[in-house]
Amino acid sequence: MRSTVYHSPVYNRESIQAWEKRWFAQHNSSLGLMQQVAWTIAERLDLYILQNSLSVKKIAVWCGSGNNAGDGYYTAAYLSQKGYDVQIFAAPTGDSSDLKQAILYAQLHKIQIEPNFAVPDQFDCHIDALFGIGLNRELDQNWQNTIQHFNQLSGLKVAIDVPSGLHANTGQTLPVAIKADITFTALAIKVGLVTGQAKEYVGQLEVISLIPCDEKLQPVAYLRSSHIYLPKRQAFGHKGSYGHVLVVGGHANMGGAVIMAAEAAFHAGAGKVTVICDASHHSAILSRAPNIMVQDIDQFDQEKIEALLRQIDAVCFGMGLGRDDKSAQIFQRWFEILKSQTQLEIVLDADALWFLAKQENIHLSKNMYLTPHSAEAARLLNTTVQKVEQDRVAAIDQLQQKYQGNWVLKGSGSLILENNTFFVCSTGNAGMGTGGMGDVLAGMIASLKAQFHADIALSDIVTLHGKAGDLLAEKGQRGIQAQHMSEAIYQVVNV
Repeated sequence: MRSTVYHSPVYNRESIQAWEKRWFAQHNSSLGLMQQVAWTIAERLDLYILQNSLSVKKIAVWCGSGNNAGDGYYTAAYLSQKGYDVQIFAAPTGDSSDLKQAILYAQLHKIQIEPNFAVPDQFDCHIDALFGIGLNRELDQNWQNTIQHFNQLSGLKVAIDVPSGLHANTGQTLPVAIKADITFTALAIKVGLVTGQAKEYVGQLEVISLIPCDEKLQPVAYLRSSHIYLPKRQAFGHKGSYGHVLVVGGHANMGGAVIMAAEAAFHAGAGKVTVICDASHHSAILSRAPNIMVQDIDQFDQEKIEALLRQIDAVCFGMGLGRDDKSAQIFQRWFEILKSQTQLEIVLDADALWFLAKQENIHLSKNMYLTPHSAEAARLLNTTVQKVEQDRVAAIDQLQQKYQGNWVLKGSGSLILENNTFFVCSTGNAGMGTGGMGDVLAGMIASLKAQFHADIALSDIVTLHGKAGDLLAEKGQRGIQAQHMSEAIYQVVNV
């Protein structure tokens, strides 16, 4: 359906550390790699400053006590050679021989090294070389104060490898982190740089690839490319050619969710859309979108449901369904039938996930797509939101292990698990954190799966949803509404 697009592999910390050890075991120099990383950072940072016409003359390099600090000392020396006025502020050093060599190299270039972090606000650029990939503990108050001081100072902020205080595997702060304008990460992308809280701290991400991958290096996920190309429609197509989407939900007190899902389905290209909801919403739906077909949810028994499903290509179920006793009965009636419909594309969202969490020994089929946010995921896993956010990769894996099916764990750097392959969404923005965005996503998934089935990946659809949000955010993130998404969806599916 599309030309092949390269997705960047994403690794956890342990895989990268093992990869480095294998490289060094082949008699490659750890000091040499440190020097190469630092030289590349100095080259790219110098180019970044020139290309962006930044007035940077004085640079402060903040060095910790590990090998990440060694990168900092060498970077300081190489930037000094390029004519920048560089000063190092440092913690007491460890016993690493590579680090000692790096310090000596900086001293030979007559760079002033201050044994503290009392950095004055007189530098044009600050480079973070405090902690590297290995940080996995909560920082004590002194380190928290140091990082907060770094963030409060003016000037360009640069992080080496991972912004200090950000967990390389989870993207969570420990509990504070450097807020970088640009992060130069060594060797490969760490998953904690692209999900969780990462977008707030990483800034522009630059990868420094210096050593070849080996056969033992396995990615934990792939960073989804934002380039998606849907095929042009054939001239002889008609409404029956592009899928019939069924949207089921809409409790008497919650009609908006099904409207947004149905409109998203139409704007993503579905040929026909039917909404099954409480009859009190029919007038509102038809006045807003007269091309949507409506039916009363109270009129459906098992026989009528099964008859309707024979006309349908995809279902999105649960938007505004409600959580009362009547909603529970509706869920059970529809779910018992849907879970046996292997020929349909089925999206479960919102209140369907609420009731799913109450089910026991459920094993969903590969044609089901579930789209929880962290609170819904926590309920499904019988855990807390905090634990889900502490390790989002582990959480989505646990969801799939418990329930089967395919999953989207929504949030910044949404995670997608389809056919046992992880993807991280590279699109989307904070303006999309508003009510109804999940309903829009559910409608898009149902629509595009109805049109293309296995020929479009779940990660493609999540990416298009994020691109639509990014299109809206070009005029500002604050105040974006889910009902504004339709026109943006129309544009991104026609690129």
